[in-house]
Amino acid sequence: MTASTPGHRSEPTHRLEPGHARRPTIHDVARDAGISKTSVSRYFGHERALLSESMVQRIEAAIERLGFAPDRLASGLRGRRTGLIGMVVADIRNPYTVDMLHGAELACREHGYSLLVCNTDNSDQLERRHLEVLHGYSIEGLVVNTRGRNVASLAARREAGLPMVLVDRHIDGLDCDMVGLDNEQAVTLGVSHLRDQGYQRLLMVTEPTDGISSRKARVEVFRHQAHAAGLSAEVQQSPQERIDPDWLAATLMQWLRAGGRPGAIVCANGVITLAVCHALWALLKTPFEQVGVLGIDELSWCALVGPGITTVAQPVDDIGYGAITTLLNRIRGAPGKAEITTYTARLHARGSTTLKTT
Repeated sequence: MTASTPGHRSEPTHRLEPGHARRPTIHDVARDAGISKTSVSRYFGHERALLSESMVQRIEAAIERLGFAPDRLASGLRGRRTGLIGMVVADIRNPYTVDMLHGAELACREHGYSLLVCNTDNSDQLERRHLEVLHGYSIEGLVVNTRGRNVASLAARREAGLPMVLVDRHIDGLDCDMVGLDNEQAVTLGVSHLRDQGYQRLLMVTEPTDGISSRKARVEVFRHQAHAAGLSAEVQQSPQERIDPDWLAATLMQWLRAGGRPGAIVCANGVITLAVCHALWALLKTPFEQVGVLGIDELSWCALVGPGITTVAQPVDDIGYGAITTLLNRIRGAPGKAEITTYTARLHARGSTTLKTT
């Protein structure tokens, strides 16, 4: 690992003067940070792991001061169409993300574009780094499906004229198009199905809703529709993004022990559905005979588990495809205010919501 130089000054004195006409270079970043050009090159290449954390911080501070953006394309491409679209996602392992990416890549391919995908792993710092990298590739537009905590970075790029589309989640303070599920229609469809099946007590399980518009919308619609149908409704939010199996088991056991009227669990997305099924199999001998389960998101295994898991399926592939076509319209100069495009969900009724009577 490359170490920092002992006794190095804490405040570099080299600066590009305001209004300086010359584009800042890697050499300028190295001089400002007080390190070698080789180290800066490693930062932008595939050898960042060789740098110490303090060196990475110095480089990032210099980049911000100088307004530096690496141009990874040949100089002949400057000012011309690159055919590149960037996409930043929160968790590439999420089945929703996988299907959405498939639709987006298909749309790019059909329209002669290539898709550059960056996974933030739900890290705000990593998202900022990815945005810098994508900017260096001179992308023509950007698709965003993240936690929405880097509003300033995204807004700056939007104000600079970069076409941008949000997927699934609206971000306050960001004026751009959004493409996603009609959450009101989807959740209403699920609650109505459970009511018609005879369930009277419902529990929704979700990840934290703070800052995630789609999660908030699903919770709000769930409560409203359950109340309107005369059903008991409870919502449990995971204390963290990654579901803790112990927390989930304790939460479900407490709700199950409350007993009484027939109950069903509404899983806010596919990740929750999988976690809930794991927990129920551990807690109950015959889980789907003792409690109903409905998941938002259709996953390939849902038809294979037990009697089959009932799902409210969103057309994720179409959402990804639609996000790209919306972005391409903006790239081509389509005028008008930011718009929201929503897709309707379909119910796949299976045995997990067939109420067992004794």
